[in-house]
Amino acid sequence: MISKKDTVLLQKFGAHIRRLREDKGLSLRELSYACNIDNSKISKIEQGRINVTVLTVLDLSAGLELPPAELMSFQKKV
Repeated sequence: MISKKDTVLLQKFGAHIRRLREDKGLSLRELSYACNIDNSKISKIEQGRINVTVLTVLDLSAGLELPPAELMSFQKKV
């Protein structure tokens, strides 16, 4: 079971991913294609509904053309 604290972190991470995607002008479908992740999974990530693996973070960073550290800097920006 995921704690309330962890749920908040997942939501902050998801909001950060959404901002990065929107800043790049990408739709969910376009990011899905760029990183080879199903767009429904990206939607769930952005909603903070799932916990992602390191491999997923690496795929997202490749699709967003950003270093993985940028994706993980969400706590500093929220």
